[in-house]
Amino acid sequence: MKVAFRTLGCKVNQYETAALEQIFIDANYDIVDFEINSDIYVINTCTVTNLGQRKSRQMIRRAINTNPDAIIVVTGCYAQTAPEEILGIFGVDLVIGTQERHNILPLINKILIERQPINAVSDISKQSSFEDISAPFFGERTRATLKIQEGCTEFCSYCIIPYARGGIRSRNISSIIEQAELIVKNGYKEIVLAGIHLGAYGRDLENITLVDVLHKLEQVNGLERIRISSIEATEVDDELLVLMKNSDKFCRHLHLPIQAATNEILQKMNRKYSVEEYEQIINKIRDYIPDIAITTDIIVGFPGETEELFDQGYDFLNKISFADMHIFKYSKRSGTPAAQMDNQVINTDKEKRSQVLMQLNKNKKCEYNNKFLNKSLPVIVEQSWQKDSNLYEGHSDNYIKIIFEANNDEIGKLIDVKVTDIGADHCFGRKVE
Repeated sequence: MKVAFRTLGCKVNQYETAALEQIFIDANYDIVDFEINSDIYVINTCTVTNLGQRKSRQMIRRAINTNPDAIIVVTGCYAQTAPEEILGIFGVDLVIGTQERHNILPLINKILIERQPINAVSDISKQSSFEDISAPFFGERTRATLKIQEGCTEFCSYCIIPYARGGIRSRNISSIIEQAELIVKNGYKEIVLAGIHLGAYGRDLENITLVDVLHKLEQVNGLERIRISSIEATEVDDELLVLMKNSDKFCRHLHLPIQAATNEILQKMNRKYSVEEYEQIINKIRDYIPDIAITTDIIVGFPGETEELFDQGYDFLNKISFADMHIFKYSKRSGTPAAQMDNQVINTDKEKRSQVLMQLNKNKKCEYNNKFLNKSLPVIVEQSWQKDSNLYEGHSDNYIKIIFEANNDEIGKLIDVKVTDIGADHCFGRKVE
């Protein structure tokens, strides 16, 4: 039988889709493209925003329209928070949420026999252990994601994720290392560590922290690069920085979501730090690792963000000078406190402010990238940049996208590339023999 997958949302979802694919592969299913006729469609959904939910519904209906006789499986965060709503879409057969994915094949077999829709969503608040599903292979991608943590209890005012993912659950360290070894065995040189609240790893375990995991991963033979996907700035401590500074395996890159650049908006968001505290942490990180790429997430147009507050935040972001910013226009998410707040910002103002920050980001990216002009950086060859050309692309350890001449045999390999030309979206370089 054939099965097709579509993933919406974050790196955690990408990992979980890869794990589901492996379950089907082990059962001798054929993985096919989502756009063609398949016997089973699995849609891994996102619920971070109302837009994410809408896109998830579009993918569900696309699968149903492609093959009305197929079994339609919906999983992920939207499935967890609104199973009855999804089952209300005619043609959906199975809703399975963010737990119990290891039972997906028995549930599908039951549907094949009875052809009755199943709601397999469990109460996420009662989950106390990490669901250990393996994803050792990621198709043609050259970086592998390794999920080591689940759940969040921060309850930021704009976020529904604690209701979709539940409390903190950490993967057993022996399972992490076993998974990493399988990933390396499959030819991957870089692992990206992922979690819903990665810095909370170990809070539910005895005497184990994220740094303990990193020390163990550093010893995995054949693993050449370790990247932390995203972590709260307040969870970056001296022990982590010493490890990153002294090891040649850890990427000079930290993604530290700030979300807002004024204390007034941070407080409304229920974020647990001030801009002054955030800046102190950034300065300390740069003292330890001067050339590190610090990237961030920023939400524009949050309720109560006036022009004055936006300008104040702009000045702060300009001073911090990130290597890259992921800029999001605030979108209401039903069921969150922020959706009910007064002084919602109109869409035209959100768009204008977003454009202003995008220009700032372009300038700051060029400024950061320019530090590495005529310098050599380690790059993993990822894919062809242009069809029918000898130009390939890859990312350095500090996450600069570089275009250079290579060949197909070098995909997945770690090589040195000298940066010869600077841009914001990408740089150009040439291989160092």
